[in-house]
Amino acid sequence: MEYTFTLKYQLVDDDRDVDALVESLGEAGCDDALIGIGQPGRLALEFIREADNADAAVRSALADVKRAIPSARLVEATPDFVGLTDVAEIVGVSRQNMRKLMLAHPGSFPAAVHEGSASIWHLAEVLTWLEEKGGYALERKMLETARAALEVNLAKEVRRLPMAAAKELQLLVA
Repeated sequence: MEYTFTLKYQLVDDDRDVDALVESLGEAGCDDALIGIGQPGRLALEFIREADNADAAVRSALADVKRAIPSARLVEATPDFVGLTDVAEIVGVSRQNMRKLMLAHPGSFPAAVHEGSASIWHLAEVLTWLEEKGGYALERKMLETARAALEVNLAKEVRRLPMAAAKELQLLVA
């Protein structure tokens, strides 16, 4: 099956030669990615990767990029962080419909990762909630890919904490 996802990286100053980056990525197996270099010091790779499942697709892409550009630091895997408009577009309903669902189910609708003038959710959590609610045509591959991206992003963030702090906090936030 083919899975579509994006990996965004921060580059060190030594890794700014675009031609060398593209060549390294191709040699490492990233020939199934569209490479974006619009922002200085950043690299985005939109993959359409063939694999048995989304997790395998994302993990193999991460490994290929690591092999090609060992110093690149992962910023984000997508699809993960979304607003209600993004979810509505994916599901095929209006933003207003998504907002009504959120407001009508305050106890069960997934909590936002960030609340503010623009709130942000994990796509996998909202899609899982919609799937359990029923009545929505959800693409299985999208849910699978969103779950894989969520796991990557969470692992990346946990890695930033000292091990003792991570264990202690896991007990407190459970």
